[in-house]
Amino acid sequence: MWPCGGRRQRRLGGAALLIFVLWLLLRRFNWSELIPLRLWGRTLGLQTENSQFLLEGMPFRIFGGSMHYFRVPKEYWEDRMLKMKACGLNTLTTYVPWNLHERERGKFDFSRNLDLKAFLSLAAKNGLWVILRPGPYICSEWDLGGLPSWLLQDPEMQLRTTYKGFTEAVDAYFDRLMRVVVPLQYKKGGPIIAVQVENEYGSYAKDPNYMTYVKMALLSRGIVEMLMTSDNKNGLSFGLVEGALATVNFQKLEPGLLKYLDTVQRDQPKMVMEYWTGWFDNWGGPHYVFDADEMVNTVASVLKMGASINLYMFHGGTNFGFMNGALEADEYKSDVTSYDYDAVLTEAGDYTSKFFKLRQLFSMIIGQPLPLPPMIESKASYGAILLHQYISLWDVLPSLLQPIKSELPINMENLHLNDSSGQSYGYVLYETVIFGGGHLHSRDHVRDRAQVFVNTMYVGELDYNTVELSLPEGQGFRQLRLLVENRGRVNYGLALNEQRKGLIGDVFLNKTPLRNFKIYSLEMKPGFMKSLRDVAGWSTVPDYFVGPAFFRGRLWIEHQPQDTFLKLQATAQGKQAENLQKMASKNASVKADLLPCGDAN
Repeated sequence: MWPCGGRRQRRLGGAALLIFVLWLLLRRFNWSELIPLRLWGRTLGLQTENSQFLLEGMPFRIFGGSMHYFRVPKEYWEDRMLKMKACGLNTLTTYVPWNLHERERGKFDFSRNLDLKAFLSLAAKNGLWVILRPGPYICSEWDLGGLPSWLLQDPEMQLRTTYKGFTEAVDAYFDRLMRVVVPLQYKKGGPIIAVQVENEYGSYAKDPNYMTYVKMALLSRGIVEMLMTSDNKNGLSFGLVEGALATVNFQKLEPGLLKYLDTVQRDQPKMVMEYWTGWFDNWGGPHYVFDADEMVNTVASVLKMGASINLYMFHGGTNFGFMNGALEADEYKSDVTSYDYDAVLTEAGDYTSKFFKLRQLFSMIIGQPLPLPPMIESKASYGAILLHQYISLWDVLPSLLQPIKSELPINMENLHLNDSSGQSYGYVLYETVIFGGGHLHSRDHVRDRAQVFVNTMYVGELDYNTVELSLPEGQGFRQLRLLVENRGRVNYGLALNEQRKGLIGDVFLNKTPLRNFKIYSLEMKPGFMKSLRDVAGWSTVPDYFVGPAFFRGRLWIEHQPQDTFLKLQATAQGKQAENLQKMASKNASVKADLLPCGDAN
């Protein structure tokens, strides 16, 4: 018989031996391959040491890909994530669009396709770490760079600065957003290993105190993971903030570009936050295509230098509704609805040659087999849809829309609508009474395009290039109607504060400013589209031009619905609504919209 003291010593010795064995196993474990679930011992997170990343103390390289939850139907989130894993990626990056999560001031939406918690949790489930890019500004070829248009109600607004009206709105938004984000950080058992401070601020750089403000707004609300910034080469030195790792964005690897990072931060790992796998398209232009071999060779060169990389975009998706952005350099150009981007996956989520070339590259670097690529989703062609009925906009106005009366024209954002948040997207119809005809001049106050009617007769258009029209003479008083379309707010550059839409100033007839308007908001919200179904006055479509109108037809599906594409003919301009989900499509000869089967009836 052993005495009790000996037994106790044996137990303690056995426990000590077990702890030592576990310690050895943990030291030998390849942490870069860990599935980001709630794991014991998460204390260090993502760090930098001797020009390399460490994750929980072990060397780690970021092989990332961008995919935005708000551009992909929720039903397909997991499919795209599994394709990321099959390509060899270990990290997902996503922006967070303020203008979707807070469409109206003080009213937040994190449901359905905006369920950020579900998206990030799904990334964790599928073995992907996350770099979160919460803005508040995101660029991303997204209307106003993701900033809500109601900010522009303030005539003195200075976006992306420490202007009080802006920071108060950001603070309220971050208060709500961080309630979702903070519990999903790595050190709390979630997948978020890094958070980006703003976005490409070096290309804006209007306020030297702004980046510090955004950093502190994140830290004070509980962000504890690594902070990063993201800029192109020219903006790199102007977008820095102390305590955040600088990363760079590019498509062409210029000689010395990655070494240039050493001039702004020494002995830090190099990371390409946005390696542009393709590019976005403008309305009326060709679809951008970036050579797959050139892309993969550049990625290989970046990785050979020991850098980490994020593929922007891995999967682009779709700018649903009216959410496309625009550029304004020499001239205004709106972006298309499709965000295909010539990315690694197509807009529909299908594989491209880029995917298989990258998969081969990452497989060689990782040195172990990758998961098999998932099967692609089946698609169907349902043929032509006959739009057999229409109703004129002029017939809809009296029964469905209540005008706002104003002596002066009011821009879209300042219309008293949506609990004083104004109108964000769509069209605005301005009506006034004129006597006789003459010379109509916009003084460049139309944003972005106005179709002009006298009574119901189409006269012409006013836009950035056409600022004057001749109105025909006529007897008595007549209605002058300007149907103004918002084609997308600029999302990049120094003109963000000037992105108000509609009529932003006076329009003149024979050098006299027009007055006494009836203003109709045509935001094309689901409730309005639904009300059109039951309104009286639908007629058979005639053979002649009928002016601004709503058209309807039916798509019959006899079997299980499948994904498909909707394409308008080259002569068509307008909007489509499928099951009340709006997908803008203008100048449709240059693109086609993907319709997920869950949204097509």
